[in-house]
Amino acid sequence: MVGFLGKFENEMKYLALISIYFIGLGYTVAQDLTGAWRLVEQDGKKVESEEVVKLYSEGYFAFGAKDSMTGEFLSAGGGDYELIEGKYTEKFDFHSLRPEKIGEEIVYQYKLKGDILTIEASSNGLKLKEKWKKKTAAKDELSGAWVFVGRKNEKGEVNTYAPSARRTVKILAGGRFQWIAFNDEEKTFLGTGGGTYSAIGGLYTEKIDFFSRDNNRVGDVLDFKYAIQDGKWHHSGKSSKGQPIYEIWGDYQESYRDQQGD
Repeated sequence: MVGFLGKFENEMKYLALISIYFIGLGYTVAQDLTGAWRLVEQDGKKVESEEVVKLYSEGYFAFGAKDSMTGEFLSAGGGDYELIEGKYTEKFDFHSLRPEKIGEEIVYQYKLKGDILTIEASSNGLKLKEKWKKKTAAKDELSGAWVFVGRKNEKGEVNTYAPSARRTVKILAGGRFQWIAFNDEEKTFLGTGGGTYSAIGGLYTEKIDFFSRDNNRVGDVLDFKYAIQDGKWHHSGKSSKGQPIYEIWGDYQESYRDQQGD
């Protein structure tokens, strides 16, 4: 009888450990913010006059805001983020309206339940509470955080660039894209644009939802060819101005963070 009880206890301990493992695994997956999110409530009020979409991928985030009726660009911001020990932290690399926020680290309390992310923080005596709803977490071979590293000229020569304080980042997550050009040392915002995209069989298509440099471009659809070569995204076609382009984008972690010793 003692042997039977001992065996039974060991089996129960094993099952308990397995349960804890899968619960922990589920918690880890649940905390993954990768994808596209829309701001639905701020400080207890529904957000309706603006459309604010936030993209998360590989430790980087960016948001773009536009007027819900006209499509006019309103603001953008983004940088590094992390989830550690129940805290959600953002550190801005760029902010179109508030450059003083660049380099600032904001720590939020957060709750992630289903497709709703709630974040809360206090700053300078003011309280902030936001609710974000996940639009989608769809992935494809271009999903990720990228940084501009090169361009091929009309002669077919490739000019390479080392990302520095002045850089252009592009995030693709949840079927949406946003590019941002900025200089975080000088705290200057140089431009952004974003919308929806698809990447199928070497054809990359963008539909512009907002563009800080020209609101008349909203609704434009642009087609490009793409290929992944040696871990880099080769992107060719015509720009929003109709000019031929051939761009090369590198993985943000490898091409920028690792080079900075982060």
